[in-house]
Amino acid sequence: MKLLVVEDERDLNEIITKELTINGYVVDSCFDGQEAYEYLSLNEYDGAILDIMLPKIDGFDVLERIRNKGIQTPVLFLTARDSKKDIIRGLDSGADDYIAKPFDLDELLARDRVMLRKKVETRENIYRCGELVINYNNYTVFRRDKPISLSAKEFQLLLYLVRNQGIVVTREQIENNLWHFESENSSNIIDVYVRYLRKKIDDGYDKKMIHTVRGVGYQLKAE
Repeated sequence: MKLLVVEDERDLNEIITKELTINGYVVDSCFDGQEAYEYLSLNEYDGAILDIMLPKIDGFDVLERIRNKGIQTPVLFLTARDSKKDIIRGLDSGADDYIAKPFDLDELLARDRVMLRKKVETRENIYRCGELVINYNNYTVFRRDKPISLSAKEFQLLLYLVRNQGIVVTREQIENNLWHFESENSSNIIDVYVRYLRKKIDDGYDKKMIHTVRGVGYQLKAE
């Protein structure tokens, strides 16, 4: 399981990250809301532990932005803001759980396990971008209700693009998230798979969804 810890108090961030790592999680950490939004937009996490009072963008705004993009990463708010109003706002805005500081590490771990178990059992995992519908549960893809057959790598690439729809993603970002290797030919491999994907997604349609941004990367757009 891969988690993101977002906490601007660096000592506390380190304590939480260390405890999660000891308990077998792969953990990324960051210290402000802008970083959190970028991490959650460009990487796939099984869950995020998110403070509310963060520099640059607060936790409520981070959650709202990722939910508006269709990113359904489970989020547990861990914050000093413990009023009933804040708790209700956090849960209503799409958080899966809410813990007020000060907190117990064992309770945090238990809540985290519940959150991740809930994700595995109940998440719908359906992503939409205009006419395109991707069901992560059964690995099916449709455009205008027409089924599209993709290889495993093509599906992963399309899922990454749809999770970042409207955003230009670089070849390096695609490589880091999908291929996890460094090679002189890695950029060419990515270009080849984008061509495969474009042929299956866009051929026969007037409206093209996969766009090349020269010298930068690719972008999936609904319109």
